Amino acid sequence: MQRTFFKTATLFTAVAGISGLLAMRELDRSELTAGKVVANEKENKIKLPVGFSATVLASDLGPTRHIAVGKSGDIYVKLSKLKEGKGIYILRDKNNDGVIDEKKMFGDYPGTGIYIKDGYLYSSSNTGVYRYKLNEKEEIIDTEKPEKSLDGLVDKGRDNAKPITLDKEGNLYVTVGSYSDNCRVAGSGKGMSPCSILDSAGGIWKFKADKLNQTFADGKLYSTGLKNAVGIDWDTKTNSLFATQHGRGKFDDFYPQYYTPKQSAELPAETMYQLKGGDDAGWPYIYYDHIQKKKILAPEYGGDGKKTGGEKALDPVAAFPAHLGPNALMFYTGNMFPARYKNGAFIAFHSQSAELHKGYMVAFVPFVNGKAGKWEIFADNFAGTDLAKPTGPIEHRPCGLAQGPDGALYVTDDLNGTIFKINYKKK
Repeated sequence: MQRTFFKTATLFTAVAGISGLLAMRELDRSELTAGKVVANEKENKIKLPVGFSATVLASDLGPTRHIAVGKSGDIYVKLSKLKEGKGIYILRDKNNDGVIDEKKMFGDYPGTGIYIKDGYLYSSSNTGVYRYKLNEKEEIIDTEKPEKSLDGLVDKGRDNAKPITLDKEGNLYVTVGSYSDNCRVAGSGKGMSPCSILDSAGGIWKFKADKLNQTFADGKLYSTGLKNAVGIDWDTKTNSLFATQHGRGKFDDFYPQYYTPKQSAELPAETMYQLKGGDDAGWPYIYYDHIQKKKILAPEYGGDGKKTGGEKALDPVAAFPAHLGPNALMFYTGNMFPARYKNGAFIAFHSQSAELHKGYMVAFVPFVNGKAGKWEIFADNFAGTDLAKPTGPIEHRPCGLAQGPDGALYVTDDLNGTIFKINYKKK
């Protein structure tokens, strides 16, 4: 049953003229009340540790990807596909009652990355990055006049998201995912040697945050050998870059002598890395096997599922079952959650594991003295069905993570465009 959960929208800024109205569109009441889920209703399907609760703030927003929350509580959400010509939401709870009562849309480009740092909102398209000046409350001053930070990144359709993060030294980091799953020679199971894709994709590039109109040539390759690192965050505790990588796909199509279909479905691990300049995580030449706990030579490059490789390649700090799809990484620095969560990493998993019959969840990796501990499931059952014996369709796919000014955790869902807010209250 549908219920009204948004109040009548009001104008965010005075918009003059036709061009202004086109640049930033106000949603009418019928759109605001079209959600399938009641806002501010406790989402009882989400399974959480004792003391935590999940609330639905909004739904039916479209393919919501990464998310950022300003000091005033303004929520900025990026869309991977345009919705009526716009690709970014501003969501507001004007009277602080826990209900989103104002939605605005702006930006004429789709994408994934969105991040607040040093007085700017940075937002990525699939080829570059824009930035918007913020006021002292971290509210956008002018949505119609973004500055172009960067353009000209590779976009060939596959794995073309450009997640972003910034460090405290004024550097901007951008993932450029590989448009090839395993860097095979077309129509064969043989790997390109060397993999020519790595000159412009399959890694993370570093740019200047305060320099405008940069091109790909202005950037520096920071870390390579990362097939598609959609989760990316700068950890202020260790002062280093972390990333979660999507692992490669099938092995048994060209190499059934080495891999059964079951092994192909359960390998390789999804991995999390702590990165520094010049690091190489090894893709496509190797992969990490979380069952053997080894770096294994890829079959395209002479491997047989047992030969180790990548002696100079980086070891992951954490490894997860295959095909979970880590789509966001966020280090928690707030004070709302219990102390054990402080400086640990949350990861939004966008898909599911055949090995675990689990997925569509938010995981947590505790960090003690800068070292990763054993990962655990934090928020489960976004799917809304038992993945071992499903009885219905998948309901939600976690994709983006953000920390609010009060320390709450925000989670986006890019399947049905739902925004969740996770709070903690000691019982």
